Amino acid sequence: MLKALKNGEVLRERYKIRRVIGQGGMGRVYLADDLRLTGRLCALKSIFYNPSLPQKILDQTREQFEREATILARLDHPNLPKVSDFFSVENRDYLVMDFVPGKDLRTLMMEAKNRKEFLSEREVLGWAGQIADALNYLHSQDPPVLHRDIKPSNLKLTPNRVIKLVDFGLVKISASGETTVTVVQGHGSAFYTPLEQYGGDMGHTDARSDVYSFGATLYHLLSNQPPKEARERFLKAETLKPLRKYNPNISPRTEKAVQMAMNLHPDRRLRTAAEFKQALLGQWDPSSQPNAPLPAPTLGDLLSSPKEMALIWLSLLALVISVVLTLVK
Repeated sequence: MLKALKNGEVLRERYKIRRVIGQGGMGRVYLADDLRLTGRLCALKSIFYNPSLPQKILDQTREQFEREATILARLDHPNLPKVSDFFSVENRDYLVMDFVPGKDLRTLMMEAKNRKEFLSEREVLGWAGQIADALNYLHSQDPPVLHRDIKPSNLKLTPNRVIKLVDFGLVKISASGETTVTVVQGHGSAFYTPLEQYGGDMGHTDARSDVYSFGATLYHLLSNQPPKEARERFLKAETLKPLRKYNPNISPRTEKAVQMAMNLHPDRRLRTAAEFKQALLGQWDPSSQPNAPLPAPTLGDLLSSPKEMALIWLSLLALVISVVLTLVK
């Protein structure tokens, strides 16, 4: 991995490095001051490339970075940080984004877990509505933009309660009739990665891949337990443990929607973020009706839940006994 930039170092006579705020196998993220816009903080992401790549492939990859960074800079949505600049210095490429203050959802989940509590289903569903809107916006671009690394630590809750989907290091631009191509090679995080994403650029990923990662993220947030990896579920033929096995207070509707989003087979999965939002929230709009009742489960939700089915059978049994006793009298 390349040596980190020093605190106080200035890039392009504009971005003054404060400190490293994130690091992974594909790059580092720095907090920096924008010297042209006094008081503005930005997140400066440096992109690493595999040094063993042939020069021709490396050149193509960096050209691709420029094309796709241009597309990212055109994105404008309240739940996405704004990409404001991109540039290269020697053998590194940089992406400049708004710095997003606040805690990420993994931190909030771990704080609740340490208190031996779960995050509120109402609160998580409110966040889910915002995440779905951001993904629907990305997937509606021409060509569609896939995030490919949705997970609790890549979702931040700002002080004014707005969710931001951050870290565009693994974004993919989907070209019609082609497999998607990646700015930087990567497969996301194992707990949240669908099977088809393990194929790299040879695998076919689309909006349903982000839907899987979105569902896996909600599963973790609502249960305090990371879901089984898709590869492990496939190889060991394991079914996904129902959410309510960990958190019995979750509604059957939420449980079923998350299970549908996390189907191993893309063709049996919810197809879009909008479909997932509908399955979770129905007609409830958390932003305008934060205190409205949670959406009621459908009959299908109840019939698919072992706990609810047991209650239904007990109720029917009680009804039959009541009728029999009445007739005997």
